[in-house]
Amino acid sequence: MVKPIVIVIAAIPAILAILIAIPLLTQPEIPYSASNSSDVMEIEYAKYQLKKISFGVTERLGAQKTEILLIKNNGEMKYSVTEDGYPKPDIKSTLDEQKLRKLKALIKETGFISIPSESFQIRDNVTDFQKSNIKVILNGRINQINWPEQNATDQFIPPIIFMVESQLDNIIEQIGE
Repeated sequence: MVKPIVIVIAAIPAILAILIAIPLLTQPEIPYSASNSSDVMEIEYAKYQLKKISFGVTERLGAQKTEILLIKNNGEMKYSVTEDGYPKPDIKSTLDEQKLRKLKALIKETGFISIPSESFQIRDNVTDFQKSNIKVILNGRINQINWPEQNATDQFIPPIIFMVESQLDNIIEQIGE
């Protein structure tokens, strides 16, 4: 028979592991502590709906729709849309402090600003696709990343890019409402 003291000693590391893991599992948000109030960040996010146009021997990419979201450090936003070559009126809004801090923390805490600017090759058989661009200026450091949607390339696109993209898409949806 196992002595009770052995069971208690064996249970201590398991209990400690559970106590450490529970807060990590129940907190899906990026911690706001990553966002420092002295940080200066601007974000420019652009989405392009592109289509390959063939002129016989040559091909060219044409934008059917372009969406640009500019977020300044103080939360001021400007959203511009150009569809079929015709610009629509700009929408100006303000991002609330909590969402701005969450976005800043997501970019800082995950190392998004350190992702190398690389080019993703588009597959030859793709004619219609979405291409996105994020330009982040954090305390004077600039990082610009361009990528197509995942089904338009054979290369691996880091998931953090899609996380930041989905946050910015949610902001665009809220502006449109």
